[in-house]
Amino acid sequence: MQMKAKDMKGAVEAILFAAGEPIEVERIAEALETDVEYVESILRELSDSLEDDSGGICLIKMDNKYQLCTKKEYADEVRAVLEIKKNTPLSNAAFEVLAVIAYNQPVTKSYIEQIRGVDCSGVVQTLIAKGLIEERGRLELPGRPLVYGTTSEFLKCFCISSLDDLPDLPEHENLPKSEEIPNQLEINLQSGNITENKIYAGNKTSDA
Repeated sequence: MQMKAKDMKGAVEAILFAAGEPIEVERIAEALETDVEYVESILRELSDSLEDDSGGICLIKMDNKYQLCTKKEYADEVRAVLEIKKNTPLSNAAFEVLAVIAYNQPVTKSYIEQIRGVDCSGVVQTLIAKGLIEERGRLELPGRPLVYGTTSEFLKCFCISSLDDLPDLPEHENLPKSEEIPNQLEINLQSGNITENKIYAGNKTSDA
């Protein structure tokens, strides 16, 4: 027997809570034996109700994935109770590498180093450890170099739903586009065009 609409909404919320990580809308629809469009409508309704509610939970979207998280305005209180140590802030070099990857992905390490002019091995590994970037396979070229791209954690940390929400890069007639990229994400963070988000999902923080 098919679930009632109220029960379906409850089931979606329960699935998101139990998952503790971003989950694809298609997986939810498959589990509930219904179509994706219907689940998306439930997710929109759930998101609106959580936003209107005075509680501390919100629903965030990252591409085609959804996750229940704490609202960022309660980050300090959650951290105080859980005694979560604040993550080490990203260095300027890390912001530069992250910006190159975000605006050009998928890219190889050699491409990043060509733009920045320095070795980026350590920075790339730091960004992987923080879950902000990930390996996306290898190119069919000599040596089969790895390529990298951003993750759902990157979207969550910078409070954007998809890469389409990244601000446009400025156009300069006398400056090649590749040279504009490194500092742009950091500039947008500092100017407030992209805001670092401090939210918690389960026992994990996305405070980057």
